[in-house]
Amino acid sequence: MIQQESRVDVADNSGAKTAYVIRVLRRSTARGKFTRPAAGVGDRVVCSVKKALPGSDVKAGTIVKGVVVRTNYPVRRKDGSYVRFDKNAIVLIDDDGNPKGTRIFGAVARELREQNYMKIVSLASEVV
Repeated sequence: MIQQESRVDVADNSGAKTAYVIRVLRRSTARGKFTRPAAGVGDRVVCSVKKALPGSDVKAGTIVKGVVVRTNYPVRRKDGSYVRFDKNAIVLIDDDGNPKGTRIFGAVARELREQNYMKIVSLASEVV
């Protein structure tokens, strides 16, 4: 689960390396439970780029949107199994939902297919 003020890795070749989550989009919290919206795999987040490669299109300090592709928190699937990754990671997207980069590094979760991020799934080297 990724929440506000989390630091995440960027898993594409847009030039950004790490990002800082400013807001989780379209999520609410239940009354009396955890008070911050938390993002899982396939949720959109607004981020600030903290580290970027020199000479890239995305500069440090830029506000971008991204979709969560990996979380350290386990995700339960309908068959009862769980999937979890070593680190939290996002892929930067534009307003239409297409990735900014042309390559996706590392594995991505299968839940992205259900959220209609087919371009990210097709660019990924492995779908877990």
